[in-house]
Amino acid sequence: MTDVFEQRPNSWLSVIWAARYRTPARFVALIALLLPWTTTGLTFALIPWLIAFAFVDLREFPRSLLRPICLLPIALVALAAIGTLWSDAPWPDRIHAIGPAAKLLVIPLLIYQFERWPYGNWVFSAFLASCTALMLYSFAVAIDPALSLKLYLSRGPYKVESGIAVRNYIDQSQEFALCAIALVYPIVSLLRRGRFRIAALFAALAIGFLANMMFVVVSRTALVTLPILIGVFALLHLRRRAALLAAGAMGLLALLLWTVSPHLRSTVAKFSGDYEVGIVGNDVSGMGSRLEFWRKSLAFTADAPLLGHGTGAIRGLFERAAASESGMRAEIVGDPHNQTLNVAVQWGALGVMILYALWFAHLSLFRGEGLACWVGLLIVVQNMLSSLLNSHLFDFAEGWIYVLGVGVAGGMALATKKIRN
Repeated sequence: MTDVFEQRPNSWLSVIWAARYRTPARFVALIALLLPWTTTGLTFALIPWLIAFAFVDLREFPRSLLRPICLLPIALVALAAIGTLWSDAPWPDRIHAIGPAAKLLVIPLLIYQFERWPYGNWVFSAFLASCTALMLYSFAVAIDPALSLKLYLSRGPYKVESGIAVRNYIDQSQEFALCAIALVYPIVSLLRRGRFRIAALFAALAIGFLANMMFVVVSRTALVTLPILIGVFALLHLRRRAALLAAGAMGLLALLLWTVSPHLRSTVAKFSGDYEVGIVGNDVSGMGSRLEFWRKSLAFTADAPLLGHGTGAIRGLFERAAASESGMRAEIVGDPHNQTLNVAVQWGALGVMILYALWFAHLSLFRGEGLACWVGLLIVVQNMLSSLLNSHLFDFAEGWIYVLGVGVAGGMALATKKIRN
């Protein structure tokens, strides 16, 4: 009888102790669940997670921050804060421009949390479930555009084929491409273990994401990065013969999709069409405008190559450059649609060095086998590639995908390496 009473307090303490670490993980899973749908909800979900994180064991946290994978995100945010001192932009613009980089401060916290407590799969599952719901909703919106939530946000009506349920097609395409390629690893692993039913379910989800991109709506950034991400998986996880067979199958599939999908053909045709409209006609276009943004940004960088023009200076530079121009050349933007140029214009060569050191440090974190390493590697590679055409590390949805993915998968990968060692 005495033993029972002695065990009960211990069991209650163990439950309370476990809840102490499960609660922060649940809030991170909630953030992942909300990310494909809402910006405001995600921001509010961060607050209870930060409160819950403050109650975990933080004795090793200062030492954790000294690792390059944690120190480099902090260094980039610190540079953004210090860069306000030599910027000539109005102070509200300087402070506002720190925000896109500030979310990188969450990466060290997530790495510390998920390196110690094994609940990262909750986050992966929540994001996959949320994107699956969004994919099904997107198909419904393609059939009946009146179902789109954007109509209730005063964003105007959309064509039936648009299929944009919330936010924009670039965010949606990045999320769907990430889920489709991330699922390839568990599908192959399950097939090797003979678990065909679950593998078939994951394969159906991956096909659904790809079908939505090919027949409903897709961004050109996703079209450029998707084949490269597939190639990365083939090189890392397939034998040479299997990789060659997969490449041949993908080539045939691409040819088939090109034949049966007018939407895919029209999206690809926009590359050359935008060039003609923008460069030749001086009219605003997607690719043509980007080329003009890049040309001007290179000139801005050459004027201040070492430390740049300061935080928040991009819009003012474009305003001055557009003073005597017209058409596309008179566009004024606060983002050159290239992550390297975004950093270079504001913080020069120093900022670019920190940016690339951050990317490569996070790439090296995911060398190894396992789902966490594959998901983390995929997220870093996707961000690096898509940042050639956008400033995706600083954009909201894509930036938070990077923060959550690197933080959660990075912590899981470090935990796995500790166990193996």
